[in-house]
Amino acid sequence: MRRKRTLILTVAAVVAAAGTAWIALPASASATTATFTKTSDWGSGWQGDVTISNGGPSAMSSWKVEFDLPAGSTIGSFWETDMAASGQHRTFTNRSWNGSVPVDGKVTFGFVGSGGTPLNCLINGQPCSGSGGGTTTAPTTAPTTKVPTTAPTVAPTTTAPTTAPTSKPPTTSPTTPPTTDPNPPPASNLLPVKVTNNTGRSDAVYLYLLGVNLTTGKLGYVNGAGAFTAWTGGASTPVPAPDVSIAGPGNGDSTTIKMPKNLSGRLYMSFGKKLDFRLTNDGLVQPAPWASADPNHDILFDWSEFTLNDSGLFLNSSQVDMFAVPHIVSVLGGNGVTTKTGELKPGGRQKVIDTVKAQSDFAKSVVTRSDGTVLRVLAPGKAADAGLMSATYLDPYINSAWNAYTSKTLTVVPFGDQPNNKFSGKTSGNVMNFTDTTGKVVASFTKPSTANVWGCDGALGAPNDLVVGPIARTLCAAMQRTTLGTLDTQPSGGAADFYKGEPSNHYAKVIHDQMVDGKAYAFAFDDVQNQESLVHDGDPRQAGIVMTPF
Repeated sequence: MRRKRTLILTVAAVVAAAGTAWIALPASASATTATFTKTSDWGSGWQGDVTISNGGPSAMSSWKVEFDLPAGSTIGSFWETDMAASGQHRTFTNRSWNGSVPVDGKVTFGFVGSGGTPLNCLINGQPCSGSGGGTTTAPTTAPTTKVPTTAPTVAPTTTAPTTAPTSKPPTTSPTTPPTTDPNPPPASNLLPVKVTNNTGRSDAVYLYLLGVNLTTGKLGYVNGAGAFTAWTGGASTPVPAPDVSIAGPGNGDSTTIKMPKNLSGRLYMSFGKKLDFRLTNDGLVQPAPWASADPNHDILFDWSEFTLNDSGLFLNSSQVDMFAVPHIVSVLGGNGVTTKTGELKPGGRQKVIDTVKAQSDFAKSVVTRSDGTVLRVLAPGKAADAGLMSATYLDPYINSAWNAYTSKTLTVVPFGDQPNNKFSGKTSGNVMNFTDTTGKVVASFTKPSTANVWGCDGALGAPNDLVVGPIARTLCAAMQRTTLGTLDTQPSGGAADFYKGEPSNHYAKVIHDQMVDGKAYAFAFDDVQNQESLVHDGDPRQAGIVMTPF
């Protein structure tokens, strides 16, 4: 789910941040100003809007906004504007339909970025503050809950658990046939979650139910009986969090815990040792085992991700960051039907490990403990961040796919139930511009890097809207599956068409290949075309997680 990124985990619970970075001074009340507002932040990226206000004596026929980006920062997708880049300097100009701004009128454009926010803004060559005395910068107000689509690559950062969608159920169910139970438990605001250990391992198991209270916005933990407690006691330097583990089942046994309604987060399961969580002033530092210095690096663990709210339960296994402990997720509904997904074929875990090891570019992403235990297979973005595979691995494919649309048109139809809602993409230089059915340019994307594709962020950052975000999701899924450049309507094709190009995401391919129903969450937007390992029920009565043999 990342979330971010996507309605499933990758952007689902991004909380808007009302952060204004350029402020017009009182003396500039009659001047033209440009105001930047960070509208959301998910840790690895952010979305911002710029509002131009014409406080001058006459109407404007065009506008130009310029600013600098801090070192390491970038702008990816943008809309309602054209963008030119020179080093860390960005220049935005009006499009043909929004250059005219009457006296006291306003116009807004937006973009998705990563890193620091803009500096040194100019509007038509004058300070954006309208003061004539330089730009006034105010601190950006941080969101109360940050949901990153990617976790830290060197040391943990403060994050909230990624979350499942709050409104969008899957359009297709897992292909594993459902089972029925004529006597489902009664409905309750405390959902029973039965965790079963069929791993064949003798290690002690520890469970953690962590998340955000959707009613209060507070981050916290849940005990086995379903009581939520908000985190307290953080410091500017991370300090150990209290031990909130729940004793899990031994091999062949089950443990049932309660999940309160209006909670969104993760259920962790660790083997042999408790996980090390830390607290800061801003919240919880979660494990980032791809970083060698992370205290959880040598622990065998994994997690499932969920949201339980008025729309029911959304529960998925996740391989977005890593593949570690195979487990089935399921939900029993009030109608007595149980749906499940995430089940590996017999020997599937070892098959994933062996196949990844056999790919020379990916081989180092298999992480083995000193006692010989294979702890995890890192997703390629995490492996690249850790220096375990090339940071430019996908570049040849990206260049080919991106340049393919200089001479032909890409058609994106992002909503399966809205076939007439389509966008046409053409590449000019490093930018792919999309027009709607009227010919209006509605979204633009700079050519992504390998890291942007692995993370479905940066140049492919997806705002939570109905145009730019859905196009970004579609582009990232197509590049992950190497269908961009060959299938000119997206999304399209099926599982048999995916991962045919080279270089390709062999990690995602083998995980899907080894699933009984073919469903997995091998990257952030794997829910495009419903390839994700997600179960949903609007009237959940019991959830299940079964850790399978390995």
